[in-house]
Amino acid sequence: MKINMKQWVEDIIRRKEVTAMPVMTHPGIELNGNTVREAVNNGRIHAEAVERLTQAYPAVAACTIMDLTTEAEAFGAEIAFSDEAVPAVVGHMLKDVGSINQLQIPSLHAGRIPQYLKANLLAARAMDSLPQSGEDGGGGRPLFAGCIGPFSLAGRLYDMSGIMMLIYENPDAAHTLLAKCTQFIEKYCQALKQTGANGVLMAEPAAGLMSNDDCQNFSSAYVKYIINKVQDDNFIVILHNCGNTGQCTKAMVSTGAAAYHFGNKCRMEEVVKDVPPTALAMGNIDPVSVFKDGTPELMRQTVLDLLDKMRDYPNFVLSSGCDTPPHTPTANIDAFFDALNDWNRG
Repeated sequence: MKINMKQWVEDIIRRKEVTAMPVMTHPGIELNGNTVREAVNNGRIHAEAVERLTQAYPAVAACTIMDLTTEAEAFGAEIAFSDEAVPAVVGHMLKDVGSINQLQIPSLHAGRIPQYLKANLLAARAMDSLPQSGEDGGGGRPLFAGCIGPFSLAGRLYDMSGIMMLIYENPDAAHTLLAKCTQFIEKYCQALKQTGANGVLMAEPAAGLMSNDDCQNFSSAYVKYIINKVQDDNFIVILHNCGNTGQCTKAMVSTGAAAYHFGNKCRMEEVVKDVPPTALAMGNIDPVSVFKDGTPELMRQTVLDLLDKMRDYPNFVLSSGCDTPPHTPTANIDAFFDALNDWNRG
């Protein structure tokens, strides 16, 4: 469904009520009786999980799985799958600068890319028939696809410690690899746009390992290139960096993304000061210690404390600090939304 996403952002900022968009798909997979392995390999099962959660919870938008292996697999990386855990890259496929120079940009038919495009296509169609979340009613709810960021992809191809050394020892080689990663991610985002998704949540957590200057040079410059190519009135980018502790927020916002998604390592009431008031600042309830391992009582208190800290920022959207992991109790998700509803009523 085509939605004016710039207007969507403005409407959220204008609302008196705080909205929420937790990044979660795994609870929907489990509610439908499927495994992680099935969902990340089958676009229909993936889409059904997204639809199930959107029907169950009043999130302001839906998200597909945050899978940080899909693009690496397309390049040729080996992936380990599990019924109970998110996929993981095995080892690293690039051994030296020579292998970077020989690396080829994959097609959109490689690996599981076709299944993820299918998942977004089916989920986008399902969103059309669902009511919007919030005060304005109507039909349809935005869908955010997922993709990895350039520096995080480079780290999965070259090894994370290896890429951190490479940016200092051989920055030209690092830029060569980043340019190839960026070219593929941009092509993938264009394809996701064609499925009917209303935006993309770009996960760039590895950029949080760098200083602001290095983040600017080796991540944000490339992210900005992609954003300039794909972001428009009907499709926006949410830049996620759960590795950022606050030191590289300025580099993040230099990308011009429509929204910024922060992890629980930073203080939302501090990082939001660097976010333009016309862009959304989203976060940052701990997805493990609160969503998965916490209690409903802990969730309620954590949400209320965060909402109190963010009361002066109308561009704040309550969210998880990252993708909620498998086996997150529904009681904790219920408590998340119940606490928000009580805050808005109060």
